Amino acid sequence: MTARDLKMAEAAALLGISPDTVRRRATAAGLEPGGSPGHQTLPAEAVARLATQEAADSHLDDLGDLAPASARNRLRGVVTRVVRDGVMAQVDVQAGPYRVVSLISREAADELGLEPGSLVAATVKATNVGIEGIR
Repeated sequence: MTARDLKMAEAAALLGISPDTVRRRATAAGLEPGGSPGHQTLPAEAVARLATQEAADSHLDDLGDLAPASARNRLRGVVTRVVRDGVMAQVDVQAGPYRVVSLISREAADELGLEPGSLVAATVKATNVGIEGIR
């Protein structure tokens, strides 16, 4: 699947910022939007560069240090819900625009003191991660 031009609203949704902010940051990066006024687009490759820059410019590191770990996919977020039963706990984390749900032991949830508002890092370590193209 090849890259394509993205509408400003599509780029904004992917970056988690407003279309106006996409326009400003693209201009600041020397990128000229294509299309006509009201229907401007950016090449998907340019949106990828902006996404990388957004991540590098984030202030997530200000939330505190993460202990070293082997998992490379670590998403800082805030716990939004914890549902405990006798043995297990479902922990919902909002990491930027993404909701991550984890099932962990109740004992682990209790030891970590997890409750809505807890700052956490959700780690993903898998031997198989699939990638699907979007048409």
